[in-house]
Amino acid sequence: MLDPSYLRVLRKICERLSNTGINWALTGSCSFALQGIDVEPHDIDVQTNKTGAYKIENLFSEFLTSKIVFSSAERIRSYFGVLMIDEIKVEIMGDIEILREDRSWEEPIDLNLHKQIVEVEEMKIPVLSLDYEYQAYLKLDRKEKAEMLREWLKSKSSHHS
Repeated sequence: MLDPSYLRVLRKICERLSNTGINWALTGSCSFALQGIDVEPHDIDVQTNKTGAYKIENLFSEFLTSKIVFSSAERIRSYFGVLMIDEIKVEIMGDIEILREDRSWEEPIDLNLHKQIVEVEEMKIPVLSLDYEYQAYLKLDRKEKAEMLREWLKSKSSHHS
């Protein structure tokens, strides 16, 4: 279960983003924890599109520690910025693109295709599905994370059958 300090920050995020029309979802360890995986998040990752990233920057301007800029790493690029809310780091990533094998960049995903809602303490929190996350970590060559997700998904499906 998530640490209460994370839930408080998530509540702030949910409250401010509700009814804004911003398309967003949690990704990474915080999302995994909300979906029942036993991980200890070190930050909150919010995935959105380019427009959403800049809107979130404006809505949370008092928490901004690094402004949204287009930033590129080895296999991933996005409109990236960082908030610090109650000592918890919140990373904003808009229009994430992943580098393909042929060195071209994938189109940013449509979050709506991979979004699920997790209900926690009366909050409805959008998260990216673990199936999608598994595929994304594979593409990023983050094998440990991908393997952890695969194992978890496998254990889930064997419970249902």
